[in-house]
Amino acid sequence: MPELLEDSTQALESTTVGIFRTATVVKGGRRFSFAALVVVGDRRGSVGIGYGKGRGVPVAIEKAQKAARKNLVKIELKDGTLPHQIEGRFGASMIRLIPASPGTGVIAGGTARAVLEMVGVQDCLTKAYGSTNKKNLSKAVLDGLTRLRTKEQVASYRGVEIESTEVEEMIALGKRYTTATSSGPKQAAAPVKDENEGGRGGKRGGRKGGRRSESTPGGKGVTATVTQIKPKPKPKPKAVEAEAAAEAKDGAPVEDKPVTEAVVDAPVTTTPEVTPEVTPEATPEVKAPEATAPEAAGSEDKAPEAEKTQE
Repeated sequence: MPELLEDSTQALESTTVGIFRTATVVKGGRRFSFAALVVVGDRRGSVGIGYGKGRGVPVAIEKAQKAARKNLVKIELKDGTLPHQIEGRFGASMIRLIPASPGTGVIAGGTARAVLEMVGVQDCLTKAYGSTNKKNLSKAVLDGLTRLRTKEQVASYRGVEIESTEVEEMIALGKRYTTATSSGPKQAAAPVKDENEGGRGGKRGGRKGGRRSESTPGGKGVTATVTQIKPKPKPKPKAVEAEAAAEAKDGAPVEDKPVTEAVVDAPVTTTPEVTPEVTPEATPEVKAPEATAPEAAGSEDKAPEAEKTQE
């Protein structure tokens, strides 16, 4: 991650390319030391590479930054890219730097990218050959950058006039394309997925089912997925279902009746009434009154008279 150097007069940034550790075997054990490879630049054409050693990592990085600021060089660029194709070599490492049109970006590995970004290159293609050692490859990139020349410099060296180069035509075409797309009509809106859409896709996907594609008003061929969700029917009470079944048997047309939600009352527990047992009490026996003597005599006289009348 680039860090800004505050104690420098210029607006310089530094990037640590690599940290290297070495060990020395002594009588008491092993003694470690560290080395740092750092690239310093202002992203406007100035860049430098530094290498420092120390007993700790912070000390090694600080020494490397000081060495890189002493070795700053000026690089010739052309609208964020290279003025022409170039090859750089150092030791067993070789790298080819190719200019690119605007919007391409820096297509490079970690070591070459650090050097190119600190210089200020925004569009470039690279290809490394041979050894990919960080120390040698970074110096190979710097070797290729220092040998770059602009069209004006080459024309002054040769004493001739040079027409527009391929790089200039490529840059002009790229700028024309970017301005046309920025000021042109708006592009078609991308399809937006409905929040209520169920399933991963297709008519069989999801629980809610059903997909319907409609063309968006933005452009041709762009479809948006719309899902229709049908509410679940409320269950009808058993009494309404029984009436509907009876009407269907009679042949009368079944009318849709408004569904009323069945009110389920809480179960009522009834306790049986306990009637007290009535035990029959002993009722006193009522004796018929005894006939008196004159009444008894009268009844005896009437009896023979009744027999006579029957005869």
